[in-house]
Amino acid sequence: MNEPDANAPAGESDRAAFRAGDVDARSRESLARTGLDYRRVAVDGDGYAPWLQSVARGFQDGERSDEQIAAARERSGYRRLTGVFDGAGPAPETPVATIASWIGELTVPGGGVVPSCAISAVTVAPTHRRRGVARAMLEGELRAARDAGVPMAMLTVSESTLYGRYGFGPAAAGASWRIETRRAGWVGPRPDGRIDFISRERVRELLPMLHERVRRRTAGEIDVPGGHWDGFAGTNPTAEKAGDRRAVQYADADGEVRGAAVYTVRENHDDFTKATVEVRYLLAETDAAYAALWRFLLELDLVAEVHAAELSADEPLLWMIADQRAAKVTVRDHQYVRIIDVVAALEARRYGAAGRVVLDVSDPLDLAGGRCLLEVDEAGAGRVRRLADDEEPDAPVVELGIAELSATYLGGVSLATLAAAGRVRVTDASHEGPDGTGPIAAATRLLSWHTTPRLSFWY
Repeated sequence: MNEPDANAPAGESDRAAFRAGDVDARSRESLARTGLDYRRVAVDGDGYAPWLQSVARGFQDGERSDEQIAAARERSGYRRLTGVFDGAGPAPETPVATIASWIGELTVPGGGVVPSCAISAVTVAPTHRRRGVARAMLEGELRAARDAGVPMAMLTVSESTLYGRYGFGPAAAGASWRIETRRAGWVGPRPDGRIDFISRERVRELLPMLHERVRRRTAGEIDVPGGHWDGFAGTNPTAEKAGDRRAVQYADADGEVRGAAVYTVRENHDDFTKATVEVRYLLAETDAAYAALWRFLLELDLVAEVHAAELSADEPLLWMIADQRAAKVTVRDHQYVRIIDVVAALEARRYGAAGRVVLDVSDPLDLAGGRCLLEVDEAGAGRVRRLADDEEPDAPVVELGIAELSATYLGGVSLATLAAAGRVRVTDASHEGPDGTGPIAAATRLLSWHTTPRLSFWY
């Protein structure tokens, strides 16, 4: 993948080349000096089963059965799998650390997409902690992505404190909701059209099609790997309690399906009028579909609470219920991103105002640091160029780390907020914006975006 168009979808040849690429030589040599072997694991090889068992153990899950291994293998062909092995241990074929990655497409402000290295399944066995294993794997994966020409990396994390040291910043928050249905009261739209129950197999067909029609509308969303849809719909043959999943679709007045939801119901055996609904996944192509599906869920009989997770931090639903205090909303970090190529990443997105700013970026891994000038035209398109050491353009100068630049990238946090938190520094405080505002205000307005980023699932 040489000099990619950051707005172009990643091609299958690029994805295949990344999967087949060797592990990073620098990390391999570092681990070899400690007696560990760092290598890729073939999905169709004998090493897959012990690799998967190590992942399950790392996330405190139970041992996988032969049927579960076969089902997971069938759905893992899109991923690049890597393991760290200890040949001196009693089970040299079982990795003591794991990581998986693939090239996905991250939606950025303005509706474009940028190829991004999605990272998951990061585990290190407790027996091999504090030996530099995680650092070698993560730095190695980032260097592999850079060498493949991928301008971004992204991940969702279990332990939020681990990834800032590698330049990742929390860029799209996720909101968890608990709604008291009797207290909420529906005051939102009551659109025409109809809600109907459908089979899990039918919702498995609908979800990918709907997602492709909507994913470019929201910064932070990504293309969903095929196997994930089986998990959402409950069509994976090894899924536990798949029969508990119920699915509905919304069709508009013209009969076109514009949304779908999957949910489960947990009975309250002390009071059968107070069941709990868990919304597993909801996709809406239109405002009408969004309103119709949420109204259906909140007005289900014998239900006291509706729970949902990975929602936006700015959901319209809050303004569709009569009593906002009926909803208990918890917001936390969810989608992390890491810029690898500053020029390609910044030119892929759109901006909130015209102007220019110098970004002086520090990067602890020496992947994306340096000074560059971002110039945004009246249409919101940005152009970026690297600056020579002696070049001082007439523009605000903002000093920040790559994690802070990555955190602002999707529009989820402003430069002004990071500056107030001491995470960003303006070194040219005399510069004023075109309307007389200070430099941080001008830079904040330029880098802003008008919608809240979101990622609707974990990976």
